[in-house]
Amino acid sequence: MASIPKYYEGKNVLITGGTGFMGKVLLEKLLRSCPKVKAVYVLVRQKAGQAPEARIEEMVICKLFDRLREEQPDFKEKIIAVSSDLTQLELDLSKEDQEKLADCIQIVFHCAATVRFNESLKDAVQLNVLATQKLLALAHRMKHLEIFLHVSTAYANCNRKLIEEVVYPPPVDHKKLIDALEWMDDKLINEITPKLIGERPNTYTYTKALAEHVVQQECGNLNVVIIRPSIVGASWKEPFPGWIDNFNGPSGIFIAAGKGILRTMRASNNAVADLVPVDVVVNHTLAAAWYSGVHRYTRPRNVLVYNCTTGGVNPFHWGEVGTENIFTIYLHYILGNKRCGSAEHA
Repeated sequence: MASIPKYYEGKNVLITGGTGFMGKVLLEKLLRSCPKVKAVYVLVRQKAGQAPEARIEEMVICKLFDRLREEQPDFKEKIIAVSSDLTQLELDLSKEDQEKLADCIQIVFHCAATVRFNESLKDAVQLNVLATQKLLALAHRMKHLEIFLHVSTAYANCNRKLIEEVVYPPPVDHKKLIDALEWMDDKLINEITPKLIGERPNTYTYTKALAEHVVQQECGNLNVVIIRPSIVGASWKEPFPGWIDNFNGPSGIFIAAGKGILRTMRASNNAVADLVPVDVVVNHTLAAAWYSGVHRYTRPRNVLVYNCTTGGVNPFHWGEVGTENIFTIYLHYILGNKRCGSAEHA
């Protein structure tokens, strides 16, 4: 069986969400650990008048890519920015780009999503559900596609006490919901959103559950994997410890508490703070695609689902924040658990 670097050798890879937190780490890790990968195509939209190529050029200047830059000075030549907008018809890809991707892509990593908890239902469906549907349609045209990997979230099914590695029935028929959102005005959508999402806390988890169902229903004969990370935090080891590019979620809490700005927080002491380092999630992602790819002719044709979490193996509770030094908590409980890094050698 081919090793992970050997499997990616000579492959053309497509990444969505490549300018996001996890997407950047995935791009860096793939290029650094699989140096013979042929090319990585990154779907990027124009933003604030900045062309996709300029956005990629600006992104790779950051410290995250320093180690890769030292080991492979010409790594940027393998990154190909493709102008795209996932919310538009046919992903806003030119006919030329559509044909190019259909002819050469062998692996797809679909990382793009809106992770805002307060996103309107209409926008969340557009970005998390419809974009996935459009990308699957493009994937069906890819002549040499070996694996389509969809990044979901462990909280897509947070209304369940036990979440197994299966795709659960959707909260609603996504086709009917999409049709309804077409004619409803924003005021009506906002009014019915709480009833629609039910036990789920926000539109993010609701639409990610719908997206999983879309993947299952519309993948056809594609070789598909779903990865479900929990709360993705700063890096454990790669490319160096502690890298993060945002203050979202628990990172902001730890920083504020460490600086003495945050003194109290309302939370359940017994609730699990299920944090996973971003490099562990990325290693898991690359390894899952590798495994599914090398076994694509022999494995069952059902969608493979992997929960990437620490809660059941090494639970850390929010109540412990008040009794431990913040740095010690993150270092020992979150980064120091080698059991959660089973894919670290991807």
